[in-house]
Amino acid sequence: MRVIGDTARNAAAGAPAVVALRRPVPVVARSLFALTKPRIIELLLITTVPTMLLAAHGLPSLTRLAITLVGGALAAGSANTINCYLDRDIDAIMRRTSRRPLAKGGVIRPGEALAFGIVLGALATVSLGLGVNWLAASLADGAIVFYVGVYTLGLKRRTASNIVIGGAAGCFPVLVGWAAVTGSVGVPAIVLFAVIFFWTPPHFWALAMKFRADYAAAGVPMLPVVAPAATVARKILVYSYLMVAATLALVPYAGWIYAACAAVLGTWFLADAHRLRASVRRGDSPNPMRLFQASITYLTVLFCVIALTAILPVGRF
Repeated sequence: MRVIGDTARNAAAGAPAVVALRRPVPVVARSLFALTKPRIIELLLITTVPTMLLAAHGLPSLTRLAITLVGGALAAGSANTINCYLDRDIDAIMRRTSRRPLAKGGVIRPGEALAFGIVLGALATVSLGLGVNWLAASLADGAIVFYVGVYTLGLKRRTASNIVIGGAAGCFPVLVGWAAVTGSVGVPAIVLFAVIFFWTPPHFWALAMKFRADYAAAGVPMLPVVAPAATVARKILVYSYLMVAATLALVPYAGWIYAACAAVLGTWFLADAHRLRASVRRGDSPNPMRLFQASITYLTVLFCVIALTAILPVGRF
């Protein structure tokens, strides 16, 4: 009878402690991992390794490389987790994000997610500071603060320029990678920062065109929500040209093989951006996800070329 009575009382009270004990550890671990947005982390690390190779003019210390990647992943995971904590209300509204752990609820509590994000950030700072250098650690911390404070809290729900300014947070990994090797921030790192900065609006606006209704329902003023499709397509094209111009500014540091590859890749991407704009101008139903997928391929291949040219004995001026 006591067991039955205790069970009834726990049920009436919500029994948070009992529920917590019943959460399977693997499920909790998977949910915490999902909060870090691992696919975004992969893309960030793809830009870090080639930058380190370019800074070292070859292979840097494998230990330094490993610590930088781990620290960078922890920093990105921290920013993404805290973003999920802050955006859990709108994530629950949008179809694209409704399956995120905090949006679904039931496994991870908001306070736990926030604590997890803070711990990841602290681990990133310590690992980069002690294992690499404190400039790299400071830049990683800057990325967290920028993504959480400037983009998520300051811009995302207030202005259509949110992704233009806030997207700079995704540019920090190249600065971290360069600083990890050289202990400074050189001109090539700034150029690579500019490449990703101008790449971000075409990449994200293409996605936002596809999920325009989601962002509108959540009250997030992404450019495709507040501007006509023709305006969005035109701005995507403008930023695409700026991105390609930024890639060519790296030629003096990366060599003629990189120059040829960057020109070919840039031509291909601009053709897709022009195709999207032409489709919108004709009044056709545009396919922005084609450009979105192309943007991921473009950035990945471009940085792979940077990595190869950094370790090849030929192709430099």
